[in-house]
Amino acid sequence: MNIFEKILARASGRSETRAGEIVDAKIDVAMIHDLTGPMTVQSWNKIGLDKVWDPNRIVVIFDHLVPPPTEQAAELQNAVRKFVIDQHITNFYEIGRGGVCHQVMPEKGHVKPSEVIVGADSHTVTYGAFGAFATGIGSTEMAAVFATGRLWFRVPKVVKVEARGVLSEFVMGKDFALDVIGRLGVSGANYRGLEFTGQAIDEMSIDGRMTLCNMSIEAGAKAGAVPPDSKTINYLQGRTNASFDPILSDEDAHYERTMLVDAAALGPQVALPSSLDQIRPVEKVEGIKVDQGFIGSCTNGRMEDYRIAARILRGRKIRSNVRLIITPASQEVYHQCLREGLLETFVESNAIVTNPGCGACIGVHLGVLGPRDVCISSSNRNFVGRMGSREAKIFLASPATVAASMLKGEIRDPRSVS
Repeated sequence: MNIFEKILARASGRSETRAGEIVDAKIDVAMIHDLTGPMTVQSWNKIGLDKVWDPNRIVVIFDHLVPPPTEQAAELQNAVRKFVIDQHITNFYEIGRGGVCHQVMPEKGHVKPSEVIVGADSHTVTYGAFGAFATGIGSTEMAAVFATGRLWFRVPKVVKVEARGVLSEFVMGKDFALDVIGRLGVSGANYRGLEFTGQAIDEMSIDGRMTLCNMSIEAGAKAGAVPPDSKTINYLQGRTNASFDPILSDEDAHYERTMLVDAAALGPQVALPSSLDQIRPVEKVEGIKVDQGFIGSCTNGRMEDYRIAARILRGRKIRSNVRLIITPASQEVYHQCLREGLLETFVESNAIVTNPGCGACIGVHLGVLGPRDVCISSSNRNFVGRMGSREAKIFLASPATVAASMLKGEIRDPRSVS
């Protein structure tokens, strides 16, 4: 069996599973945030039960509208706070104590190999970077999980993505992810699992692996996964005291197909507006004017991302007619950037640093795009209207490419300005 089949077999109390089978799986962790949480709470109240199945397995994180920009947002957050108190949920990350849910979950030890994790957010797939089966579900489905601690799944077919060679300098996990999505198409992996393997993946940082799995949903995947290894174990040490038993695919595991990626030949990639499978090498789109850059989100708001951006921006100023928004993914990342002097570098380059959260990515506050604005973003989606105006255009790229593009106010290859 492959890693997805094995994890779902364990969770459903079976010796084996195969693609296409329906299993009733035990949920290890369930997560909601301030945008989807209110709908889950409303559905829970309709069910009419007194207590959730296990308050210690529920995690609540405020990250999307923080601080709340409207009275309505504040009211909805208060409804979730009441639910947290009523249900004795201790894993609650209030504003100022967490950050983006998909960063906070592994940071705080809520993600472990071999677990089945569901979140009321599509980018829950991020946790596959730690060898978990993690996927997003709807808010009403989450209410059912709160009641029973179980959920049914169809065991997905799996595409093995095998990387040959290693990534070059200034080529990041985001570039690898964009290349894969460009080949698969935005629906090419519908309800599939994507298992990332090979030399480039082995040498990739945990930050990069999280980016890969985060982006797997953009090809329609049910889940993404990187086989857990020593890097996984090292990251989790000190973050959780719980024991875990990493699961790996069998050597003769069955896959629907194998996709080979020449990582050594890969350069920086850019997704054109307004679809993630319109991918071009950066040199093909250099010179396109931009108004705003964004480095943050659950895709690229981590230390690796800010270190490479700061390396490019240090001692330089961004173009006078553009703006750069820096939004660390969590308080932990924010603090580390502060300790390393990265925030100072960004401010001195004339970027603006915001509080941790989803921010500009969701187009509600902290960087909303206006009509005809052009943004180059390190986030995960460039849909029409994603970051604000439906007339705006969004290019997606790595943090290195975003930082380089800020220096001249146009898309640039980070290798040319390093």
